[in-house]
Amino acid sequence: MSKPLLAGLALALVLGGCGTVRESRVNPFNWFGQSQEEVTLAPRGGWSGVVDNRALVAEVSEMAVERFPGGAIVRAAGITPTQGWWDAELVALNDGRPVDGVLTYEFRIAAPRTPTRVSTPQSRTVSAAVRISDRRLEGVRSIVVRGAQNARSAQR
Repeated sequence: MSKPLLAGLALALVLGGCGTVRESRVNPFNWFGQSQEEVTLAPRGGWSGVVDNRALVAEVSEMAVERFPGGAIVRAAGITPTQGWWDAELVALNDGRPVDGVLTYEFRIAAPRTPTRVSTPQSRTVSAAVRISDRRLEGVRSIVVRGAQNARSAQR
């Protein structure tokens, strides 16, 4: 009868020891504590959208809308004040949705990092294009490309 008594006593001690492992650092479930709220530096309501620091092109010299199956390509050329301007892009306003049938783009471009020459208008001309799907063109009567000094438009 001593063997079953010893086995029962050993089993009781082993099971009793499991209670202390629960709070032990050996138990992997205890490696991380409960989550708690942290104070952040983010403003209430979150951060504003991405800010485009590129300037508007000085003058939009030409603009064309070229149709193709499935949509259109808006192509524009602009003249910069000096050479070396780069990263030209037609940026859609209003998330690319027309307002009163007018789809508006801004001709954005990055300034040169070092001073550059003025030279001829041909050497200061940059171009950019954007593809617009037929779905986006629904309800559009006019497309406008804006620069710093002027804007050009094309109507249906």
